[in-house]
Formats: sequence, structure tokens, C-alpha cells
Amino acid sequence: MKSFSFFPVSTLLLSILNPAVSSPINQQAPLASGENEQFLIEVSPGETLWVTEDEKWSLRRQGINFMDITDTQDLGADITASSITVKYPEKPAYSKAVAPMLSQLSKTNMRQSLEGLTSFHTRYYKSHYGAESSAWLLQRVNATVAAAGAHATGTTAKWFTHPWGQHSIIVSIPGKTKNTVVIGAHQDSINLFLPSFLAAPGADDDGSGTVTILEALRVLLTSTDILEGQAENTVEFHWYSAEEGGLLGSQAIFQQYQKEGRLVKAMLQQDMTGYVQNTLDAGEPESVGVITDFVDPGLTEFIKEVVTEYCEIPYVLTKCGYACSDHASASKAGYPSAFVIESDFKYSDKKIHTTEDKIEFLSFDHMLQHARLTLGFAYELAFAKF
Repeated sequence: MKSFSFFPVSTLLLSILNPAVSSPINQQAPLASGENEQFLIEVSPGETLWVTEDEKWSLRRQGINFMDITDTQDLGADITASSITVKYPEKPAYSKAVAPMLSQLSKTNMRQSLEGLTSFHTRYYKSHYGAESSAWLLQRVNATVAAAGAHATGTTAKWFTHPWGQHSIIVSIPGKTKNTVVIGAHQDSINLFLPSFLAAPGADDDGSGTVTILEALRVLLTSTDILEGQAENTVEFHWYSAEEGGLLGSQAIFQQYQKEGRLVKAMLQQDMTGYVQNTLDAGEPESVGVITDFVDPGLTEFIKEVVTEYCEIPYVLTKCGYACSDHASASKAGYPSAFVIESDFKYSDKKIHTTEDKIEFLSFDHMLQHARLTLGFAYELAFAKF
């Protein structure tokens, strides 16, 4: 692990965490436990520092993202086995198969799922609500897989366990090869002011992405070719725990995948898919935000083609900074990753991380567009010959 370097980001962090401190943060061993336990975070590639949990939330309140790498310091240390260059299709090639499936996507299903998910006081990953909401979500995912009869053809839905109690969820749909396409969203929520006590319905962040990819999974499993393993590639749907704590769940998963030499050919993150009011108030057209920084360029170009083919609204190119969602964990492991969001980043939902991140402020019509994108992306790359 590289030692902490004093770049401009570091200076900014010092001023936020302790305005009275003018000397550099020392590099002594962190406190091991208790109220002042410290965590190693990465705020830009190779730039790290130790902070307390309260300091983590202070940084997040200032809009500064990071990866908590305390237990994943070897993620990306040796990516020779997993680092790959992938040539993606120039254009979508399976629209005749996908088009009839698009009409099966249901706003009602997404609303019902989101109502259940937001009924928990919070989905903070260290809380008992976080563990309970994860169990509820796994039950709903399993019901989706079972309703399609997919268990009988080899599809699995399992927890990826974590020591903090809220577990990630992985659905794996086997294809002809072990080349894998991953679609992800994070299931946890947080209130950044008092995470352990205050409500965090997390309807948009990232309840919207969670139910968007769940609905895409449901419809994908109506394909006989997908169910019977005729796709070239394995497709996985991931619901990550503890994204808000510094991408903890996704880092743990991709660290294991890296160690196992898993061949992840593409990873798409859906984080916040339902808020459009700021865009409309600005007089801008409703659109899908395609992130262009800290992502794989080739995969991002393909996603633009998928939006054009399968969505009824255009895309807008935008940026969100380092480690702004779980795709960053895949990237660090050497896997090509991409990220789409509900709008130009500057117009995205400002109610997140508070008690006001509620369903009533979201557009299920917009979430349906993200579901169309997810379904098209999954089917196209399931059959792509890498």
C-alpha cells in the first residue's frame, strides 16, 4: 500500500476533518477498537489516510467519496489475472429478442418492491434493520428466481456474507462459459447525520437501483434461452451491502473474484434511477446520465448504444468523481466497469442520505427507462462472444 501523499485533496481533507490542524496527519498505527477506532480510506488512486467513523461521515456530508480499504488493501495489488481488455459489440445485435420483453417490465412491480424496501427504518449496514432488510430482499430475489423456474436450471441466489451483519446478494445465471457479466446496485441506505438512529428510507439511494435491476432480472428470466443456459456468458445480479460505508460489500466480492481469477468481462452499476425533478426544473430533457470518469471507455461507449436502442429518452454524459459507487471496486480489481445514474450529476437527487429520500419524490416512468437499459444490456452481453 502506498503511503499517504500530500496532494491538494489531502489538504482539503485536513481542513474539513480538523480546521485547527495545520500539520500533516501522522502515519502512526491506528487505534484498534472502541469509539475512536480508525479506518484506512482511499480518497483518490493511491492516496490514503486513517480516519474515525465520525470523520468518514463528515467527509461524505461534504460530498467527498472514498473507498474504505481497511480490510481490502490487496484489492488491485496484483491484477494480472483479472485485468482484461474487452472488445464490445459496436451495436446492439439482439433487438428482435429483447423488444418483446421490454413490454413485460412493470412499474407496479418496482413500486411494490420499493414500498417494501423503504418500510425499514433504515438500511444502515451496521444496524439490525440493515440485516433484516437484506433478509427481506434475499427472500424477494429468491421468489423472483423461483417464479421463473430458474432454480431448476442452475440459477442460484445466495448471500455473500460480511462480518457487519448485512450481507450482499448474488444471483448467478450460468451460460456456456465462465465469462461473466455483472449488473449491480447497492441495497443499504444511510442518514449521514446520525446513521445509527435517524431514519434513512433510501428510496432513491439506492432503493431505486435495487428494484430496477430486480425487475430487469425478472423479465430476463422469461427468456427460454437464458433459462436453459444457451447464452455465451454467465450473468450475475449483485445487491451490495455497505456501499455507503466506503464500498465495503462490493470490494469484498471483487477481492474474492480477483483471487479466484474470475473472468468478469463487464460490470454495470445502477445507483439512483428515479429522480428527475431537478432536470425538469432546469428546463432540460429527461435523460439517462452516463458517467464518463473512472470507468471503462469501451464499455461506456457500448452503454451509449444500448440507451439509444432500448430507451425512449436520450443519454447525457456526466461525471461523478472517484469511488462514487460500487463500479469503482470492480475497476480496482481490474474488471471493466461502467455507471449510469438518473440524470446529469448536477441535477441528481439532493434529498439522499436524509429522512426525505422518499418514494413520493420519484418517477417510476424514469425508473422504467433504467430497467429497459438494464434488460437490454444484460441480454446483449449475455450472448456477446468476447
